[in-house]
Amino acid sequence: MARAPLVAQMEDVPEADRLEGFPHPRMTAALFGHAAAEAAFAEALSSNIHHHAWLITGTEGIGKATFAYRVARAALARPDERGMFGTGLDVDPDTAAYRQVTSLSHPGLVVIRRAFDQKSKRFSATISVDDVRRLKAFLALSAEEGGRRVVIVDSADDMNVNAANALLKSLEEPPPRTIFLLIASAPGRLLPTIRSRCRTLPLSPLGHGDLQRAVAAALQAAGKPPIPDADFAALEALSGGSVRRLLALQEGGGLVLQAKIDKVLASLPTGDLKAAHMLSDELAPAAAEQKFTLFYELFLGTLQRLIKAEATGLASEADLGRARRLIGPQRLATFAGLWETLARDKADVLALNLDRKALIMSALAKLETASRS
Repeated sequence: MARAPLVAQMEDVPEADRLEGFPHPRMTAALFGHAAAEAAFAEALSSNIHHHAWLITGTEGIGKATFAYRVARAALARPDERGMFGTGLDVDPDTAAYRQVTSLSHPGLVVIRRAFDQKSKRFSATISVDDVRRLKAFLALSAEEGGRRVVIVDSADDMNVNAANALLKSLEEPPPRTIFLLIASAPGRLLPTIRSRCRTLPLSPLGHGDLQRAVAAALQAAGKPPIPDADFAALEALSGGSVRRLLALQEGGGLVLQAKIDKVLASLPTGDLKAAHMLSDELAPAAAEQKFTLFYELFLGTLQRLIKAEATGLASEADLGRARRLIGPQRLATFAGLWETLARDKADVLALNLDRKALIMSALAKLETASRS
């Protein structure tokens, strides 16, 4: 009975690795779509013969963190707490191991992630070397009664160079019975020396059925209504098999934003200056940060999809038709360069806190120019 208030209090604490309005992945009991990965890791735990460091890779929002916390619970639980026969990654929710991992209070677990600054009310841009140095004291302690220790880095992509080098030292000389779980959506950003010391475990985007079940479970856990079938089909087409992305699109009005992007593209090469000003006015205010972020993800994603459709011919009939009308073989290189420019412009504006309305107006103007070239 005492656990509910604790979980409620934890949900109020800002966490960079949690989608706003939904429980954190460590509070998700079931994992959908990754049975083979679960079976492989469960067998390694049961045999007690496994690599000391695992690099869990895949698209953002497909269950990598949920998987890592399931591994942590199974690794830190007693055999009699793990499933009916002490195998698999299921752990009884009424056990101490389950509750302690969920509350991040287990003495055998440490989680490295971007810190939240209470004064500025912002998350750090990266995982710093000071965040990683917490490992030194943790790894110096002896595991209780011969038990395991688990280190989760979520996400490893967020480490700056100094933090990555500090982690590398721990990976090079790992204490016995310690498991490192590095979560990465872009493993190519990691130091090659870190990647070489890990066993890579790639997770794939979710298929239709698993995505439906995962989304339904997340909505139920958050106390939100189910998504109508027609909307789900449209959201699934934009989600890339990611639960997090589909939910973010649903919560942020992604279908409405996508419709506005499609309208902009349909107006080219003439463009619609009035519509551009209205869109930039809607997205520029500080209060619209999440909508601005979602718009740019959809905007760049749509352009990338159309460029790929024109380059490969592998796309839906609708995308092929739009790509041929807007891009065509004569403008393929122009649009590829445009995508890189727009992505760089956005990164510069965010890094330097520049005018977002000017960014949006500039992006739409460059798109119009490219379509006329």
